[in-house]
Amino acid sequence: MMIRAGLLIVTLFATAASAAASVPAPPTNLAQRSLITWTARDVRCDGQSITPVVMVRPQPGLGWQMPQTATVDDRFRIDASGRPLSITRSSPAFRVGATDIEPSLAVARFAAGAPKADCTISYAARATAIPQSAPADLAAYAAAPVDGQLPLEGWQHIRPTARDCLATPRPAPLLRAFPDFDRIAARPGIRDWSMIGFDLDKRGRPVRTSVAFGSGNAALNAAAVRAVRRSRFALGARAGCVYPYWRNAASLAAPPAPAVASLRPAGARCAEDSGWASPPALIYPQSYRRRAIEGWAVIGFDVAPWGETGNLHVLASEPAAAFGEQAVQMLRGARKAVSPLGRSGCVEMVRFVMVDRGGGWEPATD
Repeated sequence: MMIRAGLLIVTLFATAASAAASVPAPPTNLAQRSLITWTARDVRCDGQSITPVVMVRPQPGLGWQMPQTATVDDRFRIDASGRPLSITRSSPAFRVGATDIEPSLAVARFAAGAPKADCTISYAARATAIPQSAPADLAAYAAAPVDGQLPLEGWQHIRPTARDCLATPRPAPLLRAFPDFDRIAARPGIRDWSMIGFDLDKRGRPVRTSVAFGSGNAALNAAAVRAVRRSRFALGARAGCVYPYWRNAASLAAPPAPAVASLRPAGARCAEDSGWASPPALIYPQSYRRRAIEGWAVIGFDVAPWGETGNLHVLASEPAAAFGEQAVQMLRGARKAVSPLGRSGCVEMVRFVMVDRGGGWEPATD
């Protein structure tokens, strides 16, 4: 964590070599919960329909109910490289199970060339009761849960035809092997995963191992199958076991930031070297943390004579409005030193950065 006058860096720490998820213990009755999946549609720029070069599907969510025609609409622009920027949700402000929509759009790519300033995209929701959900969608959620662990019935429906592996008592792992994740290349903003299906023989050795579902990373698939084959379990023969491994995303760098001085208002009365008497709590936006997406925000504000910040507003924020919203929340609770007249026209740059600490990318805030 770094704090300097006019600059905050929020640094997030997350290991590059990722572990695997465990199948949860039986929860309370969640039979009515639904799996919510999102499909991008109707992408337009300047009123003309355009086709993405790469479109990343948002991670499914969990919820209880969803209107039949539920949608989420975003606005954005496209820079000369084809990268979506200035991503802002236009409606509705909140929708259950939709936290990964804007982060997934930040990873998408469009054709390079002339920048486009006025773009819109709509996402349509589909809410399906867990027993009726597609096994591939349930597996995708289990590999990267955003709304709590997948209920036990979800794990049961990932392999519905042979599932006594989840019967109580469940097989206890005696040896859990893992891939060498550092040998598997990570993709910026994309968390690769592999769900391995297998049975157990009488000696607790995995047999009939195969990739049940996954994100399509061949290296991770092969390493995950080898890891399961090396694992050992107790309690004898079982059928229908599954186990997910994942490789966390590589960091997706923020676009270039403007000079803070270029956004400072004329007539500002805010000393550039004034530090924080009570520093802001540096918190990375969680939905962008999952995808290791970096960003920044420039925040304008005033300071009362007793040090309280006020009139907080976003002057600029990239690649999405969420970074500006998070920065405002951070600065709202901070305090400057007491001064006779207070300050006006203050400007602070907040950078959200993934830092490599020799063994893993970690979220950070500056």
